[in-house]
Amino acid sequence: MIELAEDVQDVQTIEESVNWFQGIVESMTDSDTWTRIGESAFRIVVIIAIGLLMMWVVHKTIDRIILQKEMLRLQNHSRRMNTVGKLLKNIVTYVVYFIGGLLILSEFGIHLAPLLAGAGVIGLAIGFGAQSLVKDVITGFFIILEDQFAVGDVIQTGSYRGTVEVIGLRATRILSWTGEVYIIPNGMINEVTNFSLRNAVAVIDIAIAYESDVERATEVISGHLAQFQDENLVKTPEVLGVQSIGASEVTLRVTAECLPNTTAAISRKLNGELKKALDENGIEFPYTRMMTYQRNEKGGAKNGA
Repeated sequence: MIELAEDVQDVQTIEESVNWFQGIVESMTDSDTWTRIGESAFRIVVIIAIGLLMMWVVHKTIDRIILQKEMLRLQNHSRRMNTVGKLLKNIVTYVVYFIGGLLILSEFGIHLAPLLAGAGVIGLAIGFGAQSLVKDVITGFFIILEDQFAVGDVIQTGSYRGTVEVIGLRATRILSWTGEVYIIPNGMINEVTNFSLRNAVAVIDIAIAYESDVERATEVISGHLAQFQDENLVKTPEVLGVQSIGASEVTLRVTAECLPNTTAAISRKLNGELKKALDENGIEFPYTRMMTYQRNEKGGAKNGA
């Protein structure tokens, strides 16, 4: 009996295999099956062709935009713009690949709803678990995309000021003029002052003694400024006039338009040159006048004693 049952089981297995094989043969010889396969293959080819065409068009558009941006920027910014272009191209490529892959899977009869739901749950979990990281990355991307500042620019964000050394998607590194290195997460960069985009103006206030001739002092300063030369100057400095009048001094204001981040050097050089010019022409400073007055008082008190 046992052997008979085993024989019957084997016969059933053989019959199932034969029926399965016959089903495959019938489906392969069925014209409707080949029609569906041809339609699916055609749709897959169309999906791939449209994806490649979209990537080509978007990449060409990005190249044209980057080329226009490079023409408006300094030469040392071209490398950065190329990096932004490559980043945008990679993002577009991944998005097209993802959408095209889902459409191709749907042609094979795979349901996309569970896949999209699972991807959404994973993305939501990552978003909640790394909110600060996501914020830093998004902010860093827009800093690079909007060209808010570049490597080598002098910026100030909050209480931090210095030269930008590195711009990353997560953090920005700033070197202060005294040597400190600040590593700031991009998500904390809310407001930025960039000192390297436009020419700067050096402002020099010169205080002369109240009794000095203001017109003569202005002529001396103007004449000296006309001869003042420096590689960082954009145009000749000028005297604006009397800025303020104090109890013992009159303050004259001088401005000089110069290259970005050179105001300190220009101010120091102008202060030294104008000090020499005023001394040579006998124009006194308030400090000198006050010291002379104090010395006269001390001498008179001593003689009177």
